[in-house]
Amino acid sequence: EEPLVESGGGLVQAGGSLRLSCAASKFTFDDYAIGWFRQAPGKEREGVACINASDGSTYYADSVKGRFTISSDSAKNTAYLQMNSLKPEDTAVYYCAADFSFSCSPLRYDYWGQGTQVTVSS
Repeated sequence: EEPLVESGGGLVQAGGSLRLSCAASKFTFDDYAIGWFRQAPGKEREGVACINASDGSTYYADSVKGRFTISSDSAKNTAYLQMNSLKPEDTAVYYCAADFSFSCSPLRYDYWGQGTQVTVSS
């Protein structure tokens, strides 16, 4: 069983919205930093948005500021990525990940989900 399971990806037209969910089955979100990352074909995995669940501090990549919002619900042990005003360049496989320390570098995260595809058509 994967420690994290993403859902909510799909195909959407430019300007549309999607909400990704990340459910944890083996640990409590309150103790971790949660990050959303994405990887497009031929590109490196990049940090999109990250949240320190213990104090709510967040980080957003410049490319998504003002369009994406990361949140977490400790009661449901689930994190979310609300994506609005989507652009074709947002097309990628999106992953959620968890780690004890807060950062938005994929190299720092130990626990990963399997990923969910987001495709934005022009």
